[in-house]
Amino acid sequence: MAKQTKREVDQRNRVIAQNKKARHDFHIEDTFEAGMVLQGTEVKSLREGRASLVDGFIDIDNDEVWLHNVHIPEYAQGTWTNHAARRKRKLLLNRAEITKMERKVGDKGYTIVPLSLYFKDGRAKIEIALAKGKKEYDKRHSLAERQANREKEQAVQRRLKGHTD
Repeated sequence: MAKQTKREVDQRNRVIAQNKKARHDFHIEDTFEAGMVLQGTEVKSLREGRASLVDGFIDIDNDEVWLHNVHIPEYAQGTWTNHAARRKRKLLLNRAEITKMERKVGDKGYTIVPLSLYFKDGRAKIEIALAKGKKEYDKRHSLAERQANREKEQAVQRRLKGHTD
């Protein structure tokens, strides 16, 4: 087999979409990597780097895990075989992971949210998280903490820059 170039490896392992809002709105308890059942035009659209996880959520129905409201736009060169942009898609997980998620979701306040959509070794994968919703004061606290850390890093950088001159 021929040696792969760095560009080919990057194409095989790259992030398509991230749900930054999920990390802001939820405490992430546990993460899982799941495969996705996709149609051909969905894969082509993902390879163009087009997707949105913003309104996405995950539901467990009859021991199967389903991804809802994730927007993968129609493939521009697709014909009558094009897919629906917001159709529900089946996720591929093993039985132990599904059982663990079912038990946790049964507890009050837990939900399953998509975090990122990416290619791994040429296959579309989605990182999902078992999460608990944050209260409004938790969101403010994390924003203040992030701002304080940013200011501290900037002060250290200014100080280091001043000593080197």
